[in-house]
Amino acid sequence: MSTTNPHILSRFNEDFETLRADLLRMAEIAVENLEHAMTGLLERDDDRCNRAIAGDEDVDQLELRIDREGLDLITRYGPIAGDLRLVISTMKTSNNLERIADQASNIAKRARRLNRQPSLDDTHLVEPISAIATGMLDDAIAAFRDADLKTALALGVRDEALDRAHKKLIKHLTTSAESEPARAEDYIDLIFVVRFLERVGDHAVNIGEDCVYAQSAYDIRHGGEHPDVS
Repeated sequence: MSTTNPHILSRFNEDFETLRADLLRMAEIAVENLEHAMTGLLERDDDRCNRAIAGDEDVDQLELRIDREGLDLITRYGPIAGDLRLVISTMKTSNNLERIADQASNIAKRARRLNRQPSLDDTHLVEPISAIATGMLDDAIAAFRDADLKTALALGVRDEALDRAHKKLIKHLTTSAESEPARAEDYIDLIFVVRFLERVGDHAVNIGEDCVYAQSAYDIRHGGEHPDVS
């Protein structure tokens, strides 16, 4: 903090905890939305799809609140060093969670389209991709919540595995669409679902990068130097 006044420091900590609580609530909703969207797809459940789409508005409103609270913390208290990094990283994480909720809504909309058509056998092939992406998201949120640098740093390697699985499945679905032209639009919807899940993994990596920056001041984006957490 820019001041050593214990009273001001205590007020900053209290206000930051409010910001942090809002972020964790936002994360909880984003995870729920993604779960609803994938269940809606895999179980052909339009109600779950609709819940994912409706829940996006709650995430949007929390992002706006977190932006206001973060700017207010910076303006009122003038935090520096680690405190400033925490506020900025929390606001950036909020932005990534909002985009994850967008991806969940996009998946749900494609799922509703697919649910109007006869069941597509290849839909179940999306489950392993979904498992990787949702696992990365859960761990990214836990890493940020618990200041767990090891978990945050491991997300990049896991994203490489997600990218490989994504490319392999896209190739398979594209080939299937070409061999079944009558279902080509359905396969295209499924291809978009896979791409949305790949983006969820990217945003999880971003959250991990923000965690590392908040806790260590290392900016590991774009191949930046990593902190030693051995």
